[in-house]
Amino acid sequence: MEKILLIGASGHAKVVIDIVEKEGRFAIAGLLDKSRQAGDTLLGYPILGPEESLPYWQNAFQIAGGIVTIGDNWLRHKVVEKIQKLQADFRFVQAIHPTACIGKRSEIGHGSVLMAGAVVNPACKIGNFCILNTRSSLDHDCIMEDFSSLAPGAITGGHVHIGAFSALSLGANLIHGIRIGAHSVVGAGAVVLNDIEPYALAYGVPAKVVRKREQGEKYL
Repeated sequence: MEKILLIGASGHAKVVIDIVEKEGRFAIAGLLDKSRQAGDTLLGYPILGPEESLPYWQNAFQIAGGIVTIGDNWLRHKVVEKIQKLQADFRFVQAIHPTACIGKRSEIGHGSVLMAGAVVNPACKIGNFCILNTRSSLDHDCIMEDFSSLAPGAITGGHVHIGAFSALSLGANLIHGIRIGAHSVVGAGAVVLNDIEPYALAYGVPAKVVRKREQGEKYL
């Protein structure tokens, strides 16, 4: 079985560990995280060191690839950039829970994670490094651009387009045909009836834009 590394040792990493174990495609050699002490463990797996140590561990363990296990879309992007500078040919793999449902002719990019009960209906296109959290649902003919995410219970109608780095929070609902601009956040429980512009924070029923966001602004 091929060995992989997880980069990031937060709560999101715990969920990815569970997915990787249940899939049974890869063996986890350990985790890299500069904020954790080497020698600590997470769900039984060792913290090996910071991200900068990746080339050493890749050679030592004959690592086949890995997953950036960071929930925040912008921070995940920054760590991916760092890894690519350290090891340009590093292989980013997917983690897809066995209970996730993926429809016909849907595409899922590298480094993306689908959690338990996630639904991707036919003819969807999910970009690279995306996250579909527990019981989130993407209806037919939807697009998620790179580094976008659906929180647990977020649901879209068909033909929805979610821009790069954008996030739908817990239980958000989007009607058919909605377009969410890049770097936008839809708040928990929101019902989106109209398009949301880029770099916006929107919430409510119906959802309304309440202010602009800055690139990289934290939302979790």
